[in-house]
Amino acid sequence: MTNVTIQPTGISTDDVLAVARGTATVVLDPATREAMATSRAIVDGIEAAGRPVYGVSTGFGALANTFVAPERRAELQHALIRSHAAGVGAPMPREVVRAMMLLRVRSLALGRSGVRPLVAEALVDLLNHDITPWVPEHGSLGASGDLAPLAHCALVLLGEGWVLGPAGERRDAADVLAAAGLKPIELAAKEGLALINGTDGMLGMLLLAIHDAAHLFAMADVTAALAIEAMLGSERPFLPELHAIRPHPGQAASAANIHRLLQDSRVMDSHRDDLAHAVQDAYSMRCAPQVAGAARDTLDFVRTVAGRELVSVVDNPVVLPDGRVESTGNFHGAPLGFAADFLAIAAAEVGAIAERRVDRLLDVTRSRELPAFLSPDAGVNSGLMIAQYTAAGIVAENRRLAAPASVDSLPTSGMQEDHVSMGWAAAKKLRTVLDNLTSLLAVELLAGVRGLQLRAPLVPSPAGRAAVAALGGAAGEPGPDVFLAPVMEAARAVVAGPELRAAIEREIGPLG
Repeated sequence: MTNVTIQPTGISTDDVLAVARGTATVVLDPATREAMATSRAIVDGIEAAGRPVYGVSTGFGALANTFVAPERRAELQHALIRSHAAGVGAPMPREVVRAMMLLRVRSLALGRSGVRPLVAEALVDLLNHDITPWVPEHGSLGASGDLAPLAHCALVLLGEGWVLGPAGERRDAADVLAAAGLKPIELAAKEGLALINGTDGMLGMLLLAIHDAAHLFAMADVTAALAIEAMLGSERPFLPELHAIRPHPGQAASAANIHRLLQDSRVMDSHRDDLAHAVQDAYSMRCAPQVAGAARDTLDFVRTVAGRELVSVVDNPVVLPDGRVESTGNFHGAPLGFAADFLAIAAAEVGAIAERRVDRLLDVTRSRELPAFLSPDAGVNSGLMIAQYTAAGIVAENRRLAAPASVDSLPTSGMQEDHVSMGWAAAKKLRTVLDNLTSLLAVELLAGVRGLQLRAPLVPSPAGRAAVAALGGAAGEPGPDVFLAPVMEAARAVVAGPELRAAIEREIGPLG
């Protein structure tokens, strides 16, 4: 995607990804400018009439009843941005900030915020010149939206604040704007408030997380199948008729994936009719679709919530077409906070069950004749023993991160904002859980590949052969211990990237 056009009807998830992670240019449709100009004319009329309206002629939050004289209203908007840019901590990743800015443009473009088109154009200029504001990780409660993070973005429009440099360093916004040939803007009444009263940060993180989770949940089926194959597990629990009688759609999709991944395998053929084979596999093997499938269904719910937010007007107050300016609570991040917490729980469990399969693969008493810790010379060598330690530590961290942020409200602003969503925190920790899940699946990938290598000369499934080929260069053949951290990093890259899935799908068709 080379261009993303912002229309007064909104944008798509693919648009957000193309700008946040890609190099797409952002364009404002003429109809967008017209919708914003129409909305702005209503605000100008209110100012001329001298009516008291929150954020236009009054202070903010607990100062909502403080009247602001007309000659000081522009000053009010600038002061708002400066005071609210109060975050601390490490900078948020470039992709999060770019998603947040694009989503704020999207909200302004819906024509309910009462700002001039030049405000949206200024944000578009930052995106198209690859200027990323330095947005500290701490500051948002998801209350009146992501106030502090968005204020750090808005401050750059004024020629103030900080910008993220190419090497991650902090640079003065004024210098970066000047080098790009951009000029700071002056805010008019209502515009500062419209720039920061949104759920754009938490929504941006949630959209990125949805994309990542969809890929990781498919890869979880792949690594589960590899582990099951290496442990001489049964494919029978994944037969479609067994999942049709419990019609959860995610479960059926996951089971179908695993069943197909286990076909055309000499490893599976070697024990399919063995009467001594276990009657039932352990839960971590047999119930893989029930856990991963429930996570898929959770992801579908979260995708629905995010889709609704993508077409929502999130601001306060909002300018209605009939000329009314009404206060709302639409900036409250509860829908997104709940969704992010729910998805974090699901992703944590996908990782937890993967670690249990790794533990079985490494345990000589349960791995069905594989050597201890998948080392051909266990004792002198430790094989993947400590890789499982690492996985166990990550599972423990994910369990802590799965505790919901959205139940942890703290009152602010003199008790005016007496219930907050913590949606920013929920979305931020969700991204950490997903990053951790990548590592957990990488350990399972490595263990599965090692197990299949140790089953030679039996030829594994097409998925198994693709996995061995993808990781073999880094992992090598089973043998004496090696420096394992680079191998695990290579496994992470294989899990996170598209190549292994593409190679498998070329052999067996698309995964569900």
